[in-house]
Amino acid sequence: MSKPLTLLAVLLLAAACAETPQRESLGQFVDSSVITANVKARLLDDPVTHGFKIHVETYKGVVQLSGFVSSAKEKQRAEALARSVAGVRAVKNSLVIKPRQ
Repeated sequence: MSKPLTLLAVLLLAAACAETPQRESLGQFVDSSVITANVKARLLDDPVTHGFKIHVETYKGVVQLSGFVSSAKEKQRAEALARSVAGVRAVKNSLVIKPRQ
């Protein structure tokens, strides 16, 4: 491959991995995936949250919690656990309290 084509290929690859306001860079995507996995693991290990019914998404260090919980205590605990994970910049707690019947 000639030098101009190689340079063009490198520039296109760099642009594809670059961060935009609507998309994470490749490195940020990997970081978000690790944060999501760590939050989910803490929720599953916790005797209050049990984590199975809590959905976790991470974008640029901001964790979004969604789903249903049975009490305000469980909602607060899930948020506290998410905040305790390394790399979390903020938590959006969209959990809905739905008491067990």
